[in-house]
Amino acid sequence: MSSSTAAPDAALAAGPNLREPDWWRTAVVYQVYPRSFSDSDGDGVGDIPGITARLDHLADLGIDVLWLSPVYRSPMDDNGYDISDYQDVDPSFGTLADLDALVAACHDRGIRLVMDLVVNHTSDEHPWFVESRDPRSPKRDWYWWRPARPGHEAGTPGAEPNNWGAAFSGPAWHLDETSGEYYLHLFSPKQPDLNWENPEVRQAVYAMMRWWVERGVDGFRMDVINFISKDVTLPDGPVAPGAPYGSAFPGSANGPRLDEFLAEMHAAVGLGEQHLLTVGEMPGSTIEVARRVTDPARDELNMVFTFEHVDLDVVPGGTKWDLADLPLPVLKRNLESWQLGLADVGWNSLYWNNHDQPRAVSRFGDDGPEHRVSSAKTLATVLHLHRGTPFVYQGEELGMTNAGFAQIEQYRDIESVNHHAAALELGASAEGILRSLSVKSRDNARTPMQWDDSPHAGFTTGEPWLAVNPNHTSINVAAAQSDPASVLAHYRDLIALRHTEPVVSEGDFELLLPDHEQLWVIRRTHGGRQLLVVANCSSQPCSLAGDAEPSSEGDLTALQALRALVADEDVDVLLPTHPDRRGLELAPWESRVYASGASV
Repeated sequence: MSSSTAAPDAALAAGPNLREPDWWRTAVVYQVYPRSFSDSDGDGVGDIPGITARLDHLADLGIDVLWLSPVYRSPMDDNGYDISDYQDVDPSFGTLADLDALVAACHDRGIRLVMDLVVNHTSDEHPWFVESRDPRSPKRDWYWWRPARPGHEAGTPGAEPNNWGAAFSGPAWHLDETSGEYYLHLFSPKQPDLNWENPEVRQAVYAMMRWWVERGVDGFRMDVINFISKDVTLPDGPVAPGAPYGSAFPGSANGPRLDEFLAEMHAAVGLGEQHLLTVGEMPGSTIEVARRVTDPARDELNMVFTFEHVDLDVVPGGTKWDLADLPLPVLKRNLESWQLGLADVGWNSLYWNNHDQPRAVSRFGDDGPEHRVSSAKTLATVLHLHRGTPFVYQGEELGMTNAGFAQIEQYRDIESVNHHAAALELGASAEGILRSLSVKSRDNARTPMQWDDSPHAGFTTGEPWLAVNPNHTSINVAAAQSDPASVLAHYRDLIALRHTEPVVSEGDFELLLPDHEQLWVIRRTHGGRQLLVVANCSSQPCSLAGDAEPSSEGDLTALQALRALVADEDVDVLLPTHPDRRGLELAPWESRVYASGASV
């Protein structure tokens, strides 16, 4: 029996899953990007045995869930997000037996494991797509095959079925020379989109998901899941000034059958019955969409990943590469809108980093040597004290920084490399392109995990697939473990606070002083318990005793109450970035969590 059809060990299928309803509301999730986490065999690529060998680090951190980015068999055009076999492990990562061992080792430590589910598209090397290339195949309709636009000859400029652009540059349609028709790919040409309008596609996906659940998997992070329902008329999208292609939004996202498909999946896989964690990556989704799909009464998803807050540092109307300043009040109010919007229905996911986003301390904090540690701690405190389930990306607990690459040859990410080539062709300056890549490239998140100060950071004994950040000599797990003032120690305490204080997971949320340009102040209340976060999110000192008073009566009342609380020596201070400090003066990136039993 091949590895892709082997039955799971009965112990694995039976044990995991004493899951309580809504258990994920008090959980903290840790994302592992396998290619960059830990390499066990010295080939320079992280693997599953490497992850298993490092699980004690996650257990010590206190996390509840390991989210495993794709390890399926893949040609690796997009580092595993182009899957050629959903029920086998790519040899670069190990074997199916290695993955079973990882699941078991996680469960032994009280850690649940969530798989990445990539079912908007497959690899063009998946047997389904290979078969669909034949126009006579029963699987032709498993993908979006279309003839050239009426009045155009296939292969000529503008002959694509519509004007959509792909996320990784170029048109979203690729011409198959043999059949003379185009297929849709919202990402790379090697990632053709599945046609979810075909019920056979949906049933094949659900069967695959059930197979993984039987192996002991505890849930799914669903890659661009809101793209599975598209406007079947495939309308042209709006074209921005100077853009070569139109936008695929809204025709490719949040389509008319999205709720139907998610509810069908929920029932067919038993997501609710088995209390599996589900989080949908949903670019372009609004609070209204999130409320709908995470409403427990609708049986769709537990939570979604919003993209709004990570698009705020983009020039309006521009792409992710068009950099803009981000005032603190804008960021605070955006996260507040999601807190209030999902307060009575649904649930928030909380994140700064993931495999697609640059490092938070370089993006939202200050990664210079003077403030890196404090800003990493303060960003963590602010995020984790919002209401929702926090997601920690590998290395975030160390305050890992952006890569600092200065040459295009150092990059490996398909999106970054393609953007560089396309932007040069359009006349952009090489210096400007590299500046944008240094700030926003996905490779910033993908440099190897920094375990120690050895030549390759303890990640591999070979040559790493992507260069290790030179600052690993000072920023690494080994150094952080022995330092009680490290970012790692702060994350450990933050996660413990969530596990011991119900107000963190269940308390009401209120943003105070929303327009203050330095302070981020959050009040959480639950029963008679109150936590108040006071954070100076800037690289300049901040005083609560400033001469200028807020313009609104509400802000003045909040500030007066805040001053009284901060001055009260009897109020507990939890998780300070600067221990043994009280009073109205806050150092750059200083934050404190005040705990009391009475309302302010």
